[in-house]
Amino acid sequence: MDAFDLSGRVAWVTGASRGLGRAAAGALARAGATVALTARTPDDLAEVEKELVATGADAYAVPGSVAVADDVEHATAAVLERSGRLDIAFLAAAISPIYKRAEHITADEWRSIIDVNLTGTWNCCQAAGRIMLEAGGGSIVNVTSVSGLVGTERLAPYASAKGALEILTRCLALEWAQRGVRVNALAPGFFAAGVGEPLLESRWRDTLLAKIPSGRFGQVEDLDGAVVFLASDASRYVTGTTIVVDGGWTAQ
Repeated sequence: MDAFDLSGRVAWVTGASRGLGRAAAGALARAGATVALTARTPDDLAEVEKELVATGADAYAVPGSVAVADDVEHATAAVLERSGRLDIAFLAAAISPIYKRAEHITADEWRSIIDVNLTGTWNCCQAAGRIMLEAGGGSIVNVTSVSGLVGTERLAPYASAKGALEILTRCLALEWAQRGVRVNALAPGFFAAGVGEPLLESRWRDTLLAKIPSGRFGQVEDLDGAVVFLASDASRYVTGTTIVVDGGWTAQ
């Protein structure tokens, strides 16, 4: 079980102000990691920082938008200045999907999702990867989605971004494996938190629930094991793969 211990490691979590990113920050902190928190909302980040510090964790906020390359560079530089290293990047920043038919999606709606969910994550992978490559190792975890693995109606921009992240994860894993940097993906199903929450509060709730073999939506705690596994030495021979946590959704 020592392989799951993150004591002495530094983790950077994007999308840390709410939902799955916030939950992952807590899981990494409980496993012993120092956690740097990034999101666009300083007030919400301050709340998460306060919450983690109150439990005895070493956590600090570095606000910024992943869609802005300069913000990402500032965040990673701040992590190095504060902690001296970066071992784990858990990249959960995303904006909510637009649930509408493809023929009605506007150019601005498409662009906004791609800019954050795909390009924003790419910005973070590149910035974190450069640091980890220089140090000789590290673990990057991209949060994708079951909607990036199977077709989902009315989610074309969101699913396209997440599907592209699946391929990006594999490309980076191949490029960086021999230099000690692992890159994996975590694909949640439908969770009652984060960007999927508005969808689960819509008129489509019962339709979605009926398609989940486990008979319930995910709770953020359901991701803790996968988060710590991918971040830790327990997965030291795992790279270029996706762990799906979806209650059986993609088994159909």
